[in-house]
Amino acid sequence: METTNIVDFARRDRITDALTDLLRTGAQELIATAVEAELAGYLAQFADLRTDAGHAAVVRNGHHPERPFQTGIGPVSVRIPKVRSKDGTPVTFRSALVPPYVRRTKTLEAALPWLYLKGISSGEMAPTLKVLLGPEAQGLSANTVSRLKRDWAKEYDGWREAALDDEPLVYIWADGVHSGLRGENDKLCALVIVGVTARGQKRFLAIEDGVRESTQSWREVLLNLKSRGMNAPKLAIGDGAMGFWAAMDEVYPTTRHQRCWQHKTMNVLNCLPKLSQPKAKAAIHNIWQAETKADAEKAFDLFIETYEPKYPKAALCLQKDRTELMAFFDFPAQHWQSIRTSNPIESAFATIRHRTKRSKGCLSRDGMLHMMFKLGQCAEQNWRKLRGFDYLAKVITGVTFKDGIEAANPDQIAA
Repeated sequence: METTNIVDFARRDRITDALTDLLRTGAQELIATAVEAELAGYLAQFADLRTDAGHAAVVRNGHHPERPFQTGIGPVSVRIPKVRSKDGTPVTFRSALVPPYVRRTKTLEAALPWLYLKGISSGEMAPTLKVLLGPEAQGLSANTVSRLKRDWAKEYDGWREAALDDEPLVYIWADGVHSGLRGENDKLCALVIVGVTARGQKRFLAIEDGVRESTQSWREVLLNLKSRGMNAPKLAIGDGAMGFWAAMDEVYPTTRHQRCWQHKTMNVLNCLPKLSQPKAKAAIHNIWQAETKADAEKAFDLFIETYEPKYPKAALCLQKDRTELMAFFDFPAQHWQSIRTSNPIESAFATIRHRTKRSKGCLSRDGMLHMMFKLGQCAEQNWRKLRGFDYLAKVITGVTFKDGIEAANPDQIAA
């Protein structure tokens, strides 16, 4: 007797599940009951209307043709009642639970972008959903996904014009995200900016197509944000891309600069032989992990003295951004973990890189931007408030911090 625990997915569409069938039947009955309750409420508003013969003026008039409604447990058939008026007045009953022309639940609608995002192409969407929802799954063709992507384009255009003057932004993170494109040798360079509001909520501010990371491209992005009402943030965090910092000096000259320590560490280590990198990395960590700015300066000087004689390029790479690397010491210590690097952007777009690598750049330029936008919306829902968000109000009002601790008076600062 041959035994196996391998499930034959080729016959998946013919597998029956009694529990799923029971849930589907129960859902169908529940929807029918809810729609009948809606109808009763609708007819109640015409209860006082009577014909000359004394009969009800608005009555039931059968049902619309039965139609399948796609849900997470597969298709559920619904029948929406009809009404008519005996005196000729036009009346129409519309269910709020199952609106006209809607063919799937919102949760299923939300699943389509995620399936596409995870590498399921438009042509494979229908077979994939038939495996998940059963062979009766309808209305989920490649054209459906194409319509969804057009909706994303409209959402993206509206999002790019939304006002940003609802509450002040305290910190912003900026980075360029590079991704491969279909049929193009050049990669898309998406210029991405994330900000944190006075209440500690992180939000995407810009996801724009740029020409590399040039000053002009970043200038256009920042000017657009300014025209939409964005205030001058207290601190901007980013890597060493000169285009962004030059544009910031033009558009928001009062904003302080903080170089990303993660990017800086990688750049310095690239200037060293592999055998020297572990010790050099530990020495760099001693700088940004120092308790005070004075201790960090000592560790900084030690690194320069240690590596400059043999590796002047590595020492210069670190030395040239010394002031910008130390800016975080003048802000609350509770925020240091977040404002020392541009990780909020890097982590959010890790899945985009994974998706395009698996599919070998299957998206067009506009499609990639819209996909990044949808991913950003999904990421925002899971973002936590900035650690120590209650200190943001003090940063906005200009309270002075020394080594991450609030300085109550000038004497404390001098001390």
